[in-house]
Amino acid sequence: MSVKRLLGAAVLAALSAWAWAAPDAAALGQSLSLKIAVDTNKGAAAGAPCSDLGADWASCLKGRLILENKGGQAVAPGGGWNLYLHSIRRILKLDTPQFSLRHITGDLYQVTPTAAFQGLAPGQKLELPLIDEYWILQESDVLPRPYVTVDGQQPALLQHDSSDEASYLLPLTGDNWKNPAGELRPLATPEQRYRAFSQRGPQLSAAQAANRVIPATLRQQLGGGELLVRGLNLNLSGVSPAQRDALAQRAAQLGLRNEGVNVSGGVAGARLPADIAVSGGYRLLIGQQGVKVEGFDAAGVFYGVQTLLGLLPQGGGQVRWMTVEDAPRYVHRGFMADLARNFKQPATVRRLIDQMAAYKLNKLHLHLSDDEGWRLQIPGLPELTDVGARRCHDLSETQCLVPQLGSGPANQSGGGYLSRADYIALVSYAQARFIEVIPEFDMPAHARAAVVSMEARYRKLMAQGQPQAAEYRLLDPQDQSNTLSVQFYDRRTYFNPCVPGSGRFVSKLVAEVAQMHREAGQPLQTWHFGGDEAKNILLGSGFQDASGSDPSKGKVNMAQQDKPWGRSPACQAQIARGKLKSVDDLPLRFAREASRIVSQQGIPTMAAWQDGVAGSSGASDFATRNTMVTEWDTLYWGAAQAVNGYAAKGFKTVLALPDYLYFDFPYELNPREHGYYWASRDTDSYKVFSFAPDNLPQNAEVMPDRQGQPFAVTSSAAPAQYAGIQGQAWTEVMRTDAEFETMVYPRLLALAERAWHKAGWERPYKVGETYQLGVTKLVDKAALNADWQQFAAVLGWREAGKLERAGIGYRVSMPAVLPDANGISVTTEWPGARLQYSPDGHSWQNYLPGLQVQARYWRGISQDGRRAGRVEILSGQ
Repeated sequence: MSVKRLLGAAVLAALSAWAWAAPDAAALGQSLSLKIAVDTNKGAAAGAPCSDLGADWASCLKGRLILENKGGQAVAPGGGWNLYLHSIRRILKLDTPQFSLRHITGDLYQVTPTAAFQGLAPGQKLELPLIDEYWILQESDVLPRPYVTVDGQQPALLQHDSSDEASYLLPLTGDNWKNPAGELRPLATPEQRYRAFSQRGPQLSAAQAANRVIPATLRQQLGGGELLVRGLNLNLSGVSPAQRDALAQRAAQLGLRNEGVNVSGGVAGARLPADIAVSGGYRLLIGQQGVKVEGFDAAGVFYGVQTLLGLLPQGGGQVRWMTVEDAPRYVHRGFMADLARNFKQPATVRRLIDQMAAYKLNKLHLHLSDDEGWRLQIPGLPELTDVGARRCHDLSETQCLVPQLGSGPANQSGGGYLSRADYIALVSYAQARFIEVIPEFDMPAHARAAVVSMEARYRKLMAQGQPQAAEYRLLDPQDQSNTLSVQFYDRRTYFNPCVPGSGRFVSKLVAEVAQMHREAGQPLQTWHFGGDEAKNILLGSGFQDASGSDPSKGKVNMAQQDKPWGRSPACQAQIARGKLKSVDDLPLRFAREASRIVSQQGIPTMAAWQDGVAGSSGASDFATRNTMVTEWDTLYWGAAQAVNGYAAKGFKTVLALPDYLYFDFPYELNPREHGYYWASRDTDSYKVFSFAPDNLPQNAEVMPDRQGQPFAVTSSAAPAQYAGIQGQAWTEVMRTDAEFETMVYPRLLALAERAWHKAGWERPYKVGETYQLGVTKLVDKAALNADWQQFAAVLGWREAGKLERAGIGYRVSMPAVLPDANGISVTTEWPGARLQYSPDGHSWQNYLPGLQVQARYWRGISQDGRRAGRVEILSGQ
């Protein structure tokens, strides 16, 4: 027998041995590595059948799923094991006979070896052609923590990978960082940043911004002397002991002693000038003898002291004699924290409350439930947190939700909940800082965690023979509707409004949460119903029937697609009895029913995202005294007209425009930035600061749309009166509390500036006026930039250090470096920010302004030197 034939026989024998060996999950986890490569984000142009595969607007990418055996033993051919991975993009096709692909739900996919799989020898790679919907433009488009399973064994994470998305996505090549729909913005680089930052005007010294605070005041009159403040003696009336303690805690956090300059004052009411005689208004007098605060109400006293603390540097110092008269721009100055997608610890929420109070934000909207998690303990319904607050590999979902958002098979990230005591303590903590907590439990859509939890309850009680098993069941068990939600869940993402359990569940939930608020000393004022996106996305305008011929739309068998509850016998019975015209009416009818329940609990306001009240004639359709709309249209898709329409119908309207106010979006356009970007690829602090909420068309002259394309907006209706604005931090890709803080701060300060203070460069609203970037010249951009530099100086010279002192891990300023023939020019996003440089990316030196160095690697660092930002490489160096 020849050597060649002998070797072949040996290989066959080895393969045979592998085939008979039982797979071992732990060994597979140690051996396998997974990478994703993007070949092109223009899949259709490269021959991918995007339309035939049902991609929205026929948009898809071509890439590769790369499996590699990095272990010392071969991976046997055949089956017996599964690989699970997460993808926020729909995987449309895995083009290989060696593996089958199955969508589990949401972003979880199962990849199973078939009989054609030939095994994987040590060191061997296997590249599997992949087609995904849309595109992958940055690292956070790829979710971490793939894992393997073998029946009867514990799931195992792939140990060669990590919780960092960068370990999965191979570097994007060519122009794959560009949105294929048309990208006009430049890539954010040190050189590009230098040019952008320099266009915002000259930076200021600390002394030039010494009398400015964040947020800016309505008016100030400066005196001729200065007061030295190293400590404060708070002698205030009109505020509660808890509110006074909150101010003392803030002063101590800033390094001030609990004695020193006398701060006296109390509630002055209507004795104040008329324009500041509103809730939160105050007069602050700083003089030779000390400080006096006169508030219109207790909130005004509180905010007056916060202004004093804002004027002081860390540890105290000199502050100018002055008189400040000030009042808030909006009643609603809010921030929404999504605790549902990836849970955030109570300590992180308390730090958020502290910073909101310091910068005079007053509404904390807590998103406490969604498809991926339920985050509040409800007495009598333990399954909501026992099942709905955990993720693990249990495809039956009797013990937990299946893994989502890169959480891993054993709740490695994202899980957790607020106990009843935790929540009461947070509400009480917020109350002492004049912050109203607005709980949101999203329904009828985005409700999978609740639905699955109540199904687990039903099964448990049925097994025990309990007659109340179906008391809080949220779905119709006979409903066979074929739907796909916005984030790729099936019909179990929706409450069914036609079953009695849904109404009972809402009544129970509202009553329990209202009782928590009473115990916290803050009676519940606003209940947020959610109400958004109750739809089947495959019935959207980017799809056509499988028989269609439009190459720009995805093909779907429309006969197999249903609207939510379309095949629910419970709903069809109501239609047959004339109680319901069609399932199209169910979301609004459920919102009205919820408002009745909310009103019965004595809660004056029900809030909803705008699609939660779509189709109503106005606020009078609902049972609560007030109905608030949280408006999340983008400006370039008609927000200016939409918000006016809601305000005109009597809704209390709060602006939550994604292109300006979503803080889960990237700060800048760079593949290494994190965040979703469906509305904006670059929302930095300057963009948030530039937002003109009272004259929405004005913004079209300052910023382009999401592709960098100018667009025009005309003031086509009478000006609307808004309740206020709020920022949003959705947490799909914020798996850790540190990531949350990096995304939120310092943008939160710019949000506070616009929520409290109307700037002089904001033009008055005028019907019939048109604005467009590069075309109209109505906005005083020089005034905008001068105001920004005042804000940036306060941020850099005073507030950044205070954030660090409070334990806030804000995003550090990125390096802005422009090399030329004479050396380098260097700046930062705000003055006082620190940079480091390195010749090799390993040994780092602090950069001093004006220093000429030859260094290829740059990064920003925090003022205390404990945290470093992303390393940037100069081109051509």
